[in-house]
Amino acid sequence: MAVTFSNLHTESGLKSVNDHLSGKSYISGDQLTKDDIKVYGAILEQPSSDLYPNASKWYQAVSAKLASSFPGKAVGVRFGSQAAPAEVAPAKEAAKPAAADDDDDDDIDLFGEETEEEKKAAESREAAKASTKKKESGKSSVLMDVKPWDDETDMKKLEEAVRGVQMEGLLWGASKLVPVGYGIKKLQIMLTIIDDLVSVDTLIEERLTEEPINEYVQSCDIVAFNKI
Repeated sequence: MAVTFSNLHTESGLKSVNDHLSGKSYISGDQLTKDDIKVYGAILEQPSSDLYPNASKWYQAVSAKLASSFPGKAVGVRFGSQAAPAEVAPAKEAAKPAAADDDDDDDIDLFGEETEEEKKAAESREAAKASTKKKESGKSSVLMDVKPWDDETDMKKLEEAVRGVQMEGLLWGASKLVPVGYGIKKLQIMLTIIDDLVSVDTLIEERLTEEPINEYVQSCDIVAFNKI
């Protein structure tokens, strides 16, 4: 029967443990398992031998095994908000009981093998944790000068061609025409980029100064580049 760590000390929880242990060896292969340690720590005291004989004998067997295997090594543990009596820090790495996991309050099949569903659920939790820890891509604000070929270049069409470049992570902003001399004006334009998606150098070299935009654009210069 599946029970949770939070109710192992209740009558229903102790009965579930007692029924589960009926007709079984109290300690499999004379070795403590991860579940032995977890369940032992979640039961606050030895169950009544009259009401729960199997659970009582199992609890006593685990206590004796811990005391004989690791004398003087007991340390306090806690499951959720419930204080548990003790867990043992092993002398050998191979016999080391696992520490309480964050999700120990999930339903478990006591002393059973991990099912495929449980493995998939654990993998999903790990994937979700990794996703929440992933940093959001940074953004940058760029001020760019776009220069025409000469004073006969149609600056309205030049700006339309520039803004016509659309890429994921690219957002065009405010713009203005700035005189540079001899009747020539340049387009000064703001743009915001997501750093992981857009390279300003690539934008200039492969989009803004290539056909068909290079009919209007002679060159582009980065005036300012600031991280947001």
